[in-house]
Amino acid sequence: MKLLVIGCGQCGGRLADEFALMNKKARVLCGMDVLTNAIAVNTDVADLSGLTNIKSDFQHRVLIGSKKTGGHGVGKMNDVGAEIARSDGDKIVEAIRLTPKLVETDAFLLIAGAAGGTGSGSISVLTHMIKERYIDKPVYNMIILPFRYEEATEDRAIYNVGTCLKSAYMAADAVFLVDNQRYLKKNAPIRHNLAKINRMVVKPFYNLLCAGEETNAKYIGSKVMDAGDIIQTLSGWTVIGYGKAKTSRFEVNKLVDFREKSSDTSRGVQAMDEALGDLSVKCSPTEAKKALYLLTTNPKQMNMDLINDLSSTLKAMATEAIIRTGDYPRGQSNDVEITVILSELVNSRKVMDYFARTIDYINRAKKRQSGVEFDHGIGESFGDIPSLL
Repeated sequence: MKLLVIGCGQCGGRLADEFALMNKKARVLCGMDVLTNAIAVNTDVADLSGLTNIKSDFQHRVLIGSKKTGGHGVGKMNDVGAEIARSDGDKIVEAIRLTPKLVETDAFLLIAGAAGGTGSGSISVLTHMIKERYIDKPVYNMIILPFRYEEATEDRAIYNVGTCLKSAYMAADAVFLVDNQRYLKKNAPIRHNLAKINRMVVKPFYNLLCAGEETNAKYIGSKVMDAGDIIQTLSGWTVIGYGKAKTSRFEVNKLVDFREKSSDTSRGVQAMDEALGDLSVKCSPTEAKKALYLLTTNPKQMNMDLINDLSSTLKAMATEAIIRTGDYPRGQSNDVEITVILSELVNSRKVMDYFARTIDYINRAKKRQSGVEFDHGIGESFGDIPSLL
């Protein structure tokens, strides 16, 4: 599957930069491209200047709203970010149009941090614009949820998250949710921490995108996980996870007896458990209506017992989901890697919590302005959350 990735704002731009690095890795190691383009969009010149893998010309690093912001950002005001995206969105559409291999794009992926200003405000507006222009290609969003300290110290951050999530859900074909707090390592330097988080967010996509673009016959799976499978799976709120079960270097190329054969299956289930335990947002697999998993390992490790056990494990947890499977026999060792996607999540508790807190923020703001107490239920008040579209 080939994506055209657009990073909106500082957080989105850095993740788009990480996707561009991943594409370089795929080109060097596998001789393929999994991106047709990577573009960063921002209202802040400094943020655009800090990228390293996205090309530095104005068609790949797109500055918007410079007349309004002077190139210094919107200061976490996501309604201003949305307004700028509406007025300058043609710059991004033009950058997409000039992509040399645009025809090979299977889907668009727009990325933004939910608590910020530029990314939070612009992602849904740009998604809507792209969907109107390229009606035959799905447009996905990846929304990065804030750290706990941001939620605790910045009321505006909660409001931004609520409005961003609502608007993205209305505009995109599917929304990948990523909780920054899941990847946080305490006492680590902040620069190292953020760089590692970005790598961990992007890593689960590598095998998933490469599997369908493989051209070497010996690495093509018996059940290829291609763009069609992924597109049919992605819908609504979505999470992704990755797990890996390592094999001792002394076991590789060793003649396998029946006990070790059994351990191969156990490693696969271990990797599946790790992937489900390390989803990008904590959720219950029973909430998913659609799911997929991709098995990546040495071709010698591929067997029907392993596939059956993995499928049974996922089905036992995602009991309501339609499950698609695939295998990618490109592993260079006997390590077993599993990529899992759970999609069309019903009433994600994390999202509902943000909506409830956003409504509370709006009600408190109304009370301060009018002195009247507002206390509607979430169902009645959901419409009070503004849409950025």
